[in-house]
Amino acid sequence: MHSVHFTAETSANGVVARDFTVGEVTGMLWSPASGADRAPLVLMGHGGGMHKKAPAMVGRAHRIVAHCGFHVATIDAPGHGGRPRTEVDEREIAALHEAMAAGEPVGPIVVRYNAHLAERAVPEWQATLDALQELPEIGTDGPVGYFGLNMGTAIGVPLTAVEPRIAAAVFGLFWHESLAEAASRITVPVEFALQWDDEHIPRSSGLALFDAFASKEKTLHANAGSHKELPRFEADSAARFFARHLGPAVTSPA
Repeated sequence: MHSVHFTAETSANGVVARDFTVGEVTGMLWSPASGADRAPLVLMGHGGGMHKKAPAMVGRAHRIVAHCGFHVATIDAPGHGGRPRTEVDEREIAALHEAMAAGEPVGPIVVRYNAHLAERAVPEWQATLDALQELPEIGTDGPVGYFGLNMGTAIGVPLTAVEPRIAAAVFGLFWHESLAEAASRITVPVEFALQWDDEHIPRSSGLALFDAFASKEKTLHANAGSHKELPRFEADSAARFFARHLGPAVTSPA
């Protein structure tokens, strides 16, 4: 098993950000600069074409650390960030760009390609979680959450379906076609975001994915606007969701 190898560290606004590697996988870990000796961990998946340090990732991580006192980890998905692309990556990305340029629907390409990425990324996430739980500030007995939209949902749903350590998850902004079966095996609390006027994902498809989750506790957040207009307050809602379901950070006695 690979261990976490930290390669760089910065600090800002009470949050410590550390670059790390687990084998060939590159990632980021955000933690409280002071406070909890041991705290829950939220895994965070980025969207397609993004990477572990994308502004949305940094902003969401800082919200969760500041609001909850938790750790947040993200990794570069296969073929993203500084990770090399395979022939499949290059072919699917080219097909996506061609469809966009021609004004054709991108859904079939995104669903197909993201399913392929999930097959590669799920074991990477599990290996990363194994390594992160060896850190004393995280440990093996603390709860774990998952937060991912767009491609982060395409990877996060099959991950959550097979990973018993994940106790709560926030998903959204994806088609149901390739995820319904995995969603039907998820029973942990779920918060799901949907854009009512999404120009890429039919409303019926987003609702079908929400309906597929077997969770007894699941909440749908439907907001007006297009695919890229998800309100920023949904990140605050996700932080509150994790605070409720993962419990407080554990601090040592004074």
